[in-house]
Amino acid sequence: MIAYLLRRLMASIGVMIAVGFIAFAMFRYLGDPVNQMVGVETSIAERSALRHELGLDDPTIVQAERFLAHAATLDFGVSYQFRQPVATLIAERLPATLELALAASLLSLGMGLPMGVAAALKPKGALAHLLQAVSLIGVSLPTFLVGVLLITLFSVILRWLPSFGRGDVVRVGWWTTGLLTVSGLKSLTMPALTLALFQMTLIMRLVRAEMLEVLRADYIRFARARGLSDRAVYFRHALKNTLVPVMTVVGLQLGSIVAFSIITETVFAWPGMGQLFLQSIQNVDVPVMAAYLLCVAALFVGLNLVVDLLYLWVDPRLRAGLDQARG
Repeated sequence: MIAYLLRRLMASIGVMIAVGFIAFAMFRYLGDPVNQMVGVETSIAERSALRHELGLDDPTIVQAERFLAHAATLDFGVSYQFRQPVATLIAERLPATLELALAASLLSLGMGLPMGVAAALKPKGALAHLLQAVSLIGVSLPTFLVGVLLITLFSVILRWLPSFGRGDVVRVGWWTTGLLTVSGLKSLTMPALTLALFQMTLIMRLVRAEMLEVLRADYIRFARARGLSDRAVYFRHALKNTLVPVMTVVGLQLGSIVAFSIITETVFAWPGMGQLFLQSIQNVDVPVMAAYLLCVAALFVGLNLVVDLLYLWVDPRLRAGLDQARG
């Protein structure tokens, strides 16, 4: 197990280095950040001095190496736009994004899993057809349209929920959370539902398809022949073997929720990392963009490692394979 973890950690470090180089090199060609930082009256000499101060006159490979060397110590440099340390900006925006992503993930998993099981147990029933129709709607509607529809219904017509912002937040150390306030929970409801809708329908369809496949397996027939109750067959045997591919999707989708929450944060003016990334694109703020992608890559790498470990816990055949390889 330790050797397996070491191999995965070494591979993860390689992925992070590759992502850092690619991100930094790609963003360097979006434009000249100096033009966004100075006015039209700034002389060429002053522009050159600023470019030299920021290290922009060095070759791209040298800039990328310098950025990665500092990023290894969580020093992502200084934002060209805000003139603040990038680590400080990310620390300020990270709680809002992670809170939104976690709420959306729990909502999608908490609703998608039982909906998929319900649709698989009686695939020809009215409930299964209704859930299939709902899943098609959830997959087809774009995220920004779902957000606008929710704002129109719950903010404009019913006036139950706020249409933008994060509400009142409570500081717990360096972390800020809106989960402890009423306005924070109200502000979180619509963005979380918007972000969770696609993931929820995806999980539901995946669980349904996997559950239908597992229920046709021989060991399910043997379990029924042993006289086990339907509850034991469905949830102790069928659902447990359905969870392996579901864990893969859920783990990757959590990273995707963070990476692609930009649209949701824009629609609801949610003060998270997505808005910060959009502002950095508009102002060619390369350190912020590169740091954002590194954070997302680190999240994906960490989630993949967690999912692989969960595989070993759920499926004993994988543990046996590791033991045989070690022996």
